Amino acid sequence: MGTRLAVIHRDFEYRPDLDGLRAVAILPVLLFHAGFSSFSGGFVGVDVFFVLSGFFMARIILTDLERGSFSFWSFYLRRMRRIFPALFSMIAVSAVASWFLLMPQEFRYFGDSVQAAALFTSNILFRSESGYFDLSSEMKPLLHTWSLSVEEQFYLIFPVAVFLAFKFAHRHIRAIVLAVALLSFGASTWGIVHSPEKAFYLLHFRVWELLIGVLVAIAPASTYGARGSQALAALGLLAVLLAVFVYSPDTPFPGIYAAVPCLGTALVIHAHCRGGAIGRLLGNPVSVFIGRISYSLYLWHWPIIVFLRYGLGHELTTGWALTAVAMSFALAYISWRFVEQPARYGVLASSRVAIIGVSSAAISSAVAFGFIVNDLEGIPQRLPEKARTLYQATYDESPFSSKRCFTDSNGEGLTPVQIRRGEICRVGVETAGEPRFLVWGDSHAAAIAPAIDLAARQMGISGMFVGRGSCPPLPNTDFGPPGAVKRCIDHNSAVMSLIEKRKFAFVFMVGYWPKYVHRDELPGQGIFFDPRVVPSRTDWSTPVRKGLDATLTKLARQGSKAVLVMDVPEMGYDVPEALARAAASGRSLDIAPSVEYTNKRQALARRVLADAARSSGALVVDPMSAICDASKCHAMREGTVLYKDGDHLSAKGAESLSALFRPVLSIMRESVQAASR
Repeated sequence: MGTRLAVIHRDFEYRPDLDGLRAVAILPVLLFHAGFSSFSGGFVGVDVFFVLSGFFMARIILTDLERGSFSFWSFYLRRMRRIFPALFSMIAVSAVASWFLLMPQEFRYFGDSVQAAALFTSNILFRSESGYFDLSSEMKPLLHTWSLSVEEQFYLIFPVAVFLAFKFAHRHIRAIVLAVALLSFGASTWGIVHSPEKAFYLLHFRVWELLIGVLVAIAPASTYGARGSQALAALGLLAVLLAVFVYSPDTPFPGIYAAVPCLGTALVIHAHCRGGAIGRLLGNPVSVFIGRISYSLYLWHWPIIVFLRYGLGHELTTGWALTAVAMSFALAYISWRFVEQPARYGVLASSRVAIIGVSSAAISSAVAFGFIVNDLEGIPQRLPEKARTLYQATYDESPFSSKRCFTDSNGEGLTPVQIRRGEICRVGVETAGEPRFLVWGDSHAAAIAPAIDLAARQMGISGMFVGRGSCPPLPNTDFGPPGAVKRCIDHNSAVMSLIEKRKFAFVFMVGYWPKYVHRDELPGQGIFFDPRVVPSRTDWSTPVRKGLDATLTKLARQGSKAVLVMDVPEMGYDVPEALARAAASGRSLDIAPSVEYTNKRQALARRVLADAARSSGALVVDPMSAICDASKCHAMREGTVLYKDGDHLSAKGAESLSALFRPVLSIMRESVQAASR
């Protein structure tokens, strides 16, 4: 009976401090997303919301169960009234903005996210979209709906679980909730090390945060007195604010770090502080108002920020960030006043038929929208003809990037076992004889491989290709974060075994060399690229030099001649998108950075490869002269868009560089002919 007495006799009058706590949650999220660096850990506001949600759900459900009035229908209808109207209004307005602002591939991603948001599977979708070639998360208008999906999944499971526990294990509810919370917390702590994307997005790694709120709801009421409640609430609030101002996007999260704001939130809820400084801070009219509109504020702030970035073409300046904050509050109030409130308390709010009918229509429309956008490939017909033609380079991908030839950064595609067996793609002519060369590298190798393939076919030479995303052709080399290095070990070991077994006469080594020697991409690469921002000069080349020298020495001992392929100039912008946007708005198509900028970026990597070639006798192929002239580099030439994104060549762009490889392939052909005499 302990649990029953704890819940049914709890004071359930309106608590302004909890609306104030909602304000404490939403403001850091808003300011963090708007780019105010002081709020570097503002993302923990979502965790505060999770604890609050768990508390409110437990209080509602257990109170109704104690009274014998609980109804699944009534519970889910309340959730529909509370969540659906503002959510689907935001999705509809975002769809209109996306129609005008997003490129086709971005619009396809948006269509997927509309479906997922409507079906409350956004967290699963965005976890799966966290790969190397996916749209940057900061440019997905509905990214923030992942947390709503976590909560909705919880709302689907929790009432059933509590109902069963209440009926069959009433006395053990606290123990059951605590056990599940500890298991989930353990999984979350494990996940931030071994599977951080899953740990961040998926319910079973997050449910402990909601269950902390449940534990607060079923705990005995606080009996600390005014001073005790003040101290407890102050401690809890301090924990939340500590996370807001000390954490950063680099903080491993959630796991043990999330326990600080979550337990802090639990202390504030449990303290039920009615007076004093903390009570006035949380219960004043401004805090309460912000708390009341916090759901709409959360829904609208992120699309506003994303669409402003798209419209401006750069990160938000302080002025634009303040504008985004003001717009978020304005739209949040309108949404709360004219959508949320009527949906909860208006004429139709009491009609089950109306609620279910409108909700079903909204979900069905969103799902249909996603299917249509996907089926029509992002509806490129929205673009002017010239922009649409330029954008097509986005899809002009190298055939060597397919799973049959290539392993992506997540490990999908070609396996080490297949590589050791020689079950890899052919380059050049198909012959019954042994291939004479191997093209080996990362995604830049896959991108430039059509150039080697075309040149080899023209010269009647046969070779093979093997590659993996973000894995340079440098076995046993510290070229980046430990996780990135670790996932390349088996792949590169398999490649070296294949080279030793097949005795390739020549090995092309291709990589994203500037990234490995600086351990950084171009600043703001993608839609926010700004060539006025100096690229990284940090020198991480020492381990790359050592790895390169060791690999070249080993290849020479095995009788393989290395061909070092210097990297192509990085464009910074996603080239087809940038060209299409420029064409659509009538701006100049000259989007490539200057030669001076490119030389600064490439200098260290080029020096490392040139030094390695001199000391080992390796051959060198340099694409720079084919893409840049004395004054500038080119993103397109003679009507051909050379890049499919910011640093990967398009297939046609690569083929246009085939002549670069003819001198090396001539040497290769001569050596083959000499060996056969």
